Amino acid sequence: MDVSTVYDSPLGELRLTGEESPGGVVLTALSLPGQPIRPADRADRLFTEALRQLDAYFAGRLTRFDLPCAARGTDFQQHVWRALDDIPYGTTTTYGELAALLGVERAEIRAVGAAVGANPLLLIRPCHRVIGADGSMRGFAGGVGNKVRLLTHEGALQPMLG
Repeated sequence: MDVSTVYDSPLGELRLTGEESPGGVVLTALSLPGQPIRPADRADRLFTEALRQLDAYFAGRLTRFDLPCAARGTDFQQHVWRALDDIPYGTTTTYGELAALLGVERAEIRAVGAAVGANPLLLIRPCHRVIGADGSMRGFAGGVGNKVRLLTHEGALQPMLG
């Protein structure tokens, strides 16, 4: 059965969705404000560890999430999503660099971009760390403004003065 909880973050309310398991919950999605969400029963008590890690991330004490996840996607999407886990905190990579790392031909970079864009575990799987080859902030399901906030929080971008 799908269960969910809400986390009040600096970005707004995040919706965590998961599947109940004997050990607690296995995350299947993390949605940022403005994203469509799947209906699920509220079960806040099952998300204790995920909420603890989100608190630590936003406080600057956690650089890598360690949570059971079971995001649903194609084999290709899963391959791309696993590669996202290896992008270090405080850094960025480009879609082209990610494609090369995965052994995907240059002509298929858009497929890599589509898989990154389909990542249902925003933040947990750091798709916000993938940027355009020219340094531009390309699409992010949680909004480009939130992508900039996350990369600034992680130190990958300098805060804008003004």
